[in-house]
Amino acid sequence: MNGKFNVKLTADFQQDGSLIYQDIGLDLLDNAEGIDHSFFDQHRTEITPDQLIDADAIIALTPLVTSATLKDIERLTMISRFGVGYDSIDVDACTEANVALTITAGGVNYSVAESVITFMLAISHNLLIKDRLVRERRWNERSAYMGRELRDRTLGIIGLGGIGATLAGMVGSFRMNPVIAYAPLIPEKRAEDIGVTLVTLDELLQSADFVSVNCPLLDQTHNLIKERELKLMKSTAYLINTARGGIVNEAALLAALQTHQIAGAALDCHDTEPVSADYAFAKLDNVIMAPHSVAWTNELFRDLGRMACSQSIELASGKVPHGVVNKEVVNRPGFQAKLARYSK
Repeated sequence: MNGKFNVKLTADFQQDGSLIYQDIGLDLLDNAEGIDHSFFDQHRTEITPDQLIDADAIIALTPLVTSATLKDIERLTMISRFGVGYDSIDVDACTEANVALTITAGGVNYSVAESVITFMLAISHNLLIKDRLVRERRWNERSAYMGRELRDRTLGIIGLGGIGATLAGMVGSFRMNPVIAYAPLIPEKRAEDIGVTLVTLDELLQSADFVSVNCPLLDQTHNLIKERELKLMKSTAYLINTARGGIVNEAALLAALQTHQIAGAALDCHDTEPVSADYAFAKLDNVIMAPHSVAWTNELFRDLGRMACSQSIELASGKVPHGVVNKEVVNRPGFQAKLARYSK
């Protein structure tokens, strides 16, 4: 290939021209021969074609990629999604444009699993309310907010991919009951190896004290948890969503929380992000929330960054990068022609 291999990163990695995050693996690109990297000049909610003209690869944090993004784009060969969710990316449009979409598969497993446990402990011990009692000098009200331990309680995991499997392995030290999971695509032997019992969704909702949503947002998982499913849950149970908004029907969940049909919820993901000024969940004491970042840690961004940068280095050397989502693109003549440029 003549000239430098150009990697562009979306502008939301920066603020006022400075990197927001401690480490996103850019030293790998700095030390790679024949590779330049830079950031988009401005943040847009949707990437536009003019931002991609001279890019061979982009590393995207939050912006959308649509068919309009990729219109008449010739040079771009890879979009690396900084994370594992890719509902913000039009996968079919990438394939049609001969662009490989990659994710940093496996990189979020530990951090998200740990954040689920953080949520479980915080909400079951009424941590936010107890913090408020001190700040508001309501000390004598503490007996009204007794917590509940994880001990002898059942965790039900919806989705048993990398995050769900990692979470299942973490809870043993809390002396919980054996973990159950709803994961229709996971072989029973795989679940047994993880130490999890597979059950139906209804069985999980009826039995679990904590329901953790860890599946991707797909057509078949949209509104997976709605009014009917919430009515199956125990009145003492908590729902935790660190996956995606849209998997849990927000109107149904709000009603279940307002009527104390379930004990509480912990939400990192929301239907509309950022949430509105009058977001109804913010008015409830039995909800704890985060701005789709409860799992964001310096360690996580370091690991994801190194994976994303490694994908660019692989592509620059003429190799198919690891973590490709739209695997069918690899054998397309248009993609192969792009790949051949980098091996020369």
